[in-house]
Amino acid sequence: MNRDALPTLDDIRAAAARIAPYAQLTPVLRSDALDTLAGARLHFKCENLQRSGAFKFRGACNAVWALDDDQAARGVITHSSGNHGNALALAAATRGIAAHVVIPEGAVRAKVEAIERAGATVHRCAPTQAAREATAAELQRQTGAVFVHPYADTRVMAGQGTLALELLQQVPDIDTLMTPVGGGGLATGVAIAAHALDPTLALFGAEPAGADDAARSLAQGSRVTTVVPDTLCDGLRALVGEHNLEALRAHHVEVITVTDDETVAAMQLLWRELKVLVEVSSATVLAAILKQPPRFAGRRVGVVLTGGNVDLGALPW
Repeated sequence: MNRDALPTLDDIRAAAARIAPYAQLTPVLRSDALDTLAGARLHFKCENLQRSGAFKFRGACNAVWALDDDQAARGVITHSSGNHGNALALAAATRGIAAHVVIPEGAVRAKVEAIERAGATVHRCAPTQAAREATAAELQRQTGAVFVHPYADTRVMAGQGTLALELLQQVPDIDTLMTPVGGGGLATGVAIAAHALDPTLALFGAEPAGADDAARSLAQGSRVTTVVPDTLCDGLRALVGEHNLEALRAHHVEVITVTDDETVAAMQLLWRELKVLVEVSSATVLAAILKQPPRFAGRRVGVVLTGGNVDLGALPW
């Protein structure tokens, strides 16, 4: 597998078999009250209940178990604001190999603590993308560990795509799929898998208005890299990857932007009606549907709740 290429359906199916002994089969929940608010039938895929508390375990686990023995012996390294680092640490533990995670200052404390509990070595850096990449590159040079990018690695994208295979088995009659969009690894894997199985599916992404580079890039026709993220959604602050943007465009993914206030309101609704606590980033999907109800009226929508690693002491209400 070319680590810089987009995955194929065969890659995603291989990933599903590879991670099956380790990943959770997450449930799909529904709420009549939320259906009424949306004017649509919503099926919430609860990846907040995935191992590590987020969908990221799928991609990280596939990346770890796709390594040959010589590569695995060197360990793995990544940079992450939290969930990918936690997922990679846990995936590395399933194989008994070392993991190094570069974390920017200011990352959510609960996520950093989870990474440390999983047994990874945490390395701090300045809170910029350039610092993350430079620190990880230097550590990789020192340790020889295999770098696993949070969203631009083919193995990671393939692992995330297994979510779509699973959801379409659980709810085969959905006609629409909605995921959050940050770096684009999840949206890419889901789009490739979903359209390989059903080319008629309408695909949407939800993005914070304060980190709307994917929406701007799709509108402009080229990748926008000048956005400085300003959002509560810490998991969606990454700029969309070049190949990820290519996949979003190829699969006609429409990205809807939402404000932090709209997202926090959706987070509260999910707690009240589904009785699930999700990260602010996860709630963008419901916020996007409720922001533009005519776009989803009468549709059967698969809605991906991506993570539940919430710092309870820092909830925004």
